[in-house]
This record gives sequence, structure tokens and C-alpha cells, in this order.
Amino acid sequence: MTSPLPSSPRASVLDLAPVVPVVVVTDAADAVPLARALVAGGLPAIEVTLRTPAALDAIRAIAAEVPGAVVGAGTVLSPEQVTDSVVAGARFLVSPGWTDVLLDAMRASGVPFLPGVSTTSEVVTLLERGVREMKFFPAQAAGGTAYLKSLAGPLPLARFCPTGGIGPGSAPEYLALPNVGCVGGTWMLPDDALAAKDWGRVERLAREAAALRP
Repeated sequence: MTSPLPSSPRASVLDLAPVVPVVVVTDAADAVPLARALVAGGLPAIEVTLRTPAALDAIRAIAAEVPGAVVGAGTVLSPEQVTDSVVAGARFLVSPGWTDVLLDAMRASGVPFLPGVSTTSEVVTLLERGVREMKFFPAQAAGGTAYLKSLAGPLPLARFCPTGGIGPGSAPEYLALPNVGCVGGTWMLPDDALAAKDWGRVERLAREAAALRP
């Protein structure tokens, strides 16, 4: 299967699917079957968070063995993690927030990146630096759809991937906004399904998530 990511190294991850699964991998052996289930369900962009010791091995395995996946690294907090993630095969980077040092490292990485924002000033600052695509986090706690809707008028160039507290009930409301390209979430990865290695259930939930765009 050919990767759906466009050929440009700066192509937008926001346009691959309506939902980006946010994956926490504790056992790298689960990474490939989990990614295959998500891709089969129609969610090719997969964010593996750097919250566990298995994360980089998981990214490496998905990049090597699941050609239909566009695997990225999430919870990126340092230039070292930027380098390690790209070397492992990450094709996009996501951070919960950003600093000048981290932003410079992500920009220099050569892969698309989504720096996290939660305030208007952060959005304006990134736009000033030429960054138009961002993660809005924590979405629900930071104002949700009402906040993003209020940004669309004065800041039309900014596009977002809201993440944090979003589920299948609220996702369509986010996806209907003109400045939202996709949302991030974990609801298609319930703990009991992962513990049971029920990849069929993950695929079914992924397929339902992929159909959520209004």
C-alpha cells in the first residue's frame, strides 16, 4: 500500500483524515498490529506519543512495516526528541506547547510539525513566524469550539488540530469549523481493547471515526 502523504516534505498532515489517533504504546510489539488496524479503518496519520520507553521503537516499527501509515511523534518537548523521532522514522511532529528552541528544531527537521497553542497571543506569534498549522491543546479545557470559532474571523490563516477531551460526540462540531483540519483523540483505542489485543474492534472504531466529518 502506498503512503497517502503527499510527496512534499511540508505537506499537511491535517488533510489526511478527520481524526488523528493519539497512541500511547507500552509494548512495542503491539505497534504494528495496532497501526495496521487504524490504517485499515481509514486513519493513516498516527501520532505515537513520546510518553513511554517503547515509543521510539514503536515509531520505528510502524515506519518500517506499515507502509500505509503516516506515523508521527507526539509530546515532543526537546530538540533531542525531534532528532530521535525523525531518525526513528517519524513523518510529522506534534508538541503540546512550544519554545523558540523547540520551534527552531522542529522547523529544521524537514518534516511537518504542529506546535501546541492555547491562547490567541501564541497563535499570532506563530503566524508572525510563518507557521499556519497548529495543535490546539488542551482543546476542551482551553475553550473548545467556541474559542476556535472566535479565532476564525480575525486569524483566518491559522488552521488547527484540536486535541484534548474530544470524543465521537464532540468531534463533528470541531470538524465543522472552517479553521479545523482534523482532531486528535484516543476514543478509538479503548484500554480494554488494547489489553485484549482486539485489533478488530480498534479497526471498527477507527472506521467510525473516519466517517465523522460532516
